[in-house]
Amino acid sequence: MKNSTTPVIWIAGILAILPLFYLAAIYPGLPNIVPTHFDMDGRPNDYSEKSTLIFLTVLFSALSFGSFLLITNLPKIDPKKTAGQSPELFKKMGITISVLFCFINFAITYAAKNKGENITWIIFPALGIFFVFIGNYMREIKPNYFAGFRTPWALENDDNWRETHLLAGKIWIAGGIAITISTIVLPTVYRFIAFMSITGIICIVPFAFSYLFFKNQQKNNL
Repeated sequence: MKNSTTPVIWIAGILAILPLFYLAAIYPGLPNIVPTHFDMDGRPNDYSEKSTLIFLTVLFSALSFGSFLLITNLPKIDPKKTAGQSPELFKKMGITISVLFCFINFAITYAAKNKGENITWIIFPALGIFFVFIGNYMREIKPNYFAGFRTPWALENDDNWRETHLLAGKIWIAGGIAITISTIVLPTVYRFIAFMSITGIICIVPFAFSYLFFKNQQKNNL
């Protein structure tokens, strides 16, 4: 186990610190005041001294590596003990989340370097690709209290969990592709609307399906 885990930890660590090297490389050339916060349309709405970027980059790097450690250790703390059946899956999910944090970290520094350039064209497609990967993992997730669609009906019934996550996987892959494409081709003003609309659909549909599956089982058991 140790031999198979160590390389993955190194990958997560490298992903966490890469943005720090990028910031160090461009830091001398940054203006003294840079954008450090962005609204949902990707426009900067707060500015700070460039030293604030150091704090933000370190914070995101810590969140990246911390999220990886948390996810890869879920099998050890799952009360249902079923998460431990898929340790490799949780490693993949951990690395996927580390990649996303790394990408966002780079994007924030990139925006600061380019005078607050709108970064929705970077962030939203990246999130779409992230959803595609998570959707691909859905069908492999065993019942647990930490990852997946943990509806009360799915947690209490293995068939409900399996069918809910088979559907969720397909929807998240399709939704992720739709988010990636739409947020690339649509004008800036519509990117947030497209992202939120599709994200809402792929989150609500599996939840509703799990409930309807439960009600249908109740009806059949009468």
